[in-house]
Amino acid sequence: MTNTITPESPSLQPADWWRRPCPVTDRIFLCGDLPHGPGAFIEQLDEWVRLGVTTIVDLRGEWTDEFRVLDRHPHIGYVWLGTHDSGGSQSTEWFDRGVAAIRAALADPEAKVLVHCHMGVNRAPSLVFAALLAMGFDVEEGLDAIRDARPIAAILYADSAIRWFGNLQDWSAEAVGDAMLRVQSWHEHNPVDVRWIISRIRRAEGPLG
Repeated sequence: MTNTITPESPSLQPADWWRRPCPVTDRIFLCGDLPHGPGAFIEQLDEWVRLGVTTIVDLRGEWTDEFRVLDRHPHIGYVWLGTHDSGGSQSTEWFDRGVAAIRAALADPEAKVLVHCHMGVNRAPSLVFAALLAMGFDVEEGLDAIRDARPIAAILYADSAIRWFGNLQDWSAEAVGDAMLRVQSWHEHNPVDVRWIISRIRRAEGPLG
């Protein structure tokens, strides 16, 4: 059983995980975004640098911190691949570009990549799941690795990642359908209360984020 987070698990509060960089592998981190306030922004960004992060992949369609990040740490690679978080699906092109960015960064054996959206609940975990599939992880192995590292990860777009990877690998429709059923089964056995998680992060966020 992977880590789960629910209203009945008081030791695991969503706000505590929101901006915590979570190592999914020894070179890939998942996180929420940087704070807007200048002092907190610098403190959080400097923590990422101390962890060895060399590339940031930002998936927020609603914002980018590229210029602020590069102003303080010009050596950091910054890739902005903004997308929606309105449910439904993510495009094949978005997964193409996102996984390519992660793999290009990791071509340097000393590199570490941090992938984030706003809350680190759906977009970033889903892109990392696609990257893990491309790196040879099995479906459940990849989902477990993400949830074990980041208990608030709902991975809403995991089915889109499966369709992307199936197309990449030229899977049959039957193979894609089987993999999507495995994702569905995993979610059923490892549920999270997404609305509760988001509501608690929004409560902690306040008017300034």
